[in-house]
Amino acid sequence: MESKQAKFIIGQVVKHRMFQFRGVIFDVDPEFANTEEWWLAIPEEMRPRKDQPFYHLLAENAQTHYVAYVSQQNLLADESGEPVLHPEVQSYFDEFKGDRYVMRRSQAN
Repeated sequence: MESKQAKFIIGQVVKHRMFQFRGVIFDVDPEFANTEEWWLAIPEEMRPRKDQPFYHLLAENAQTHYVAYVSQQNLLADESGEPVLHPEVQSYFDEFKGDRYVMRRSQAN
């Protein structure tokens, strides 16, 4: 069993392991914290374990921008060096540093 330790950090740019989208992490749950209905809507053969970190992403694909909730097992670091063009990025982050964003001072705890 994998550790519950988060592999990714807030502000990091990541991509989905199976689907064609990427995003910037703006929050992390140490384990699954969404609804049972959401989890059961995922096809069983693709359903992630609940006992791992889940990440909230400002996500984008070729067609749109949205918020995604993704398990750690389904994420990879994005090494493209490209910023995420989601319209809410400026609400959470200041500058882009190539693979991550710097959290806005008003958002940092």
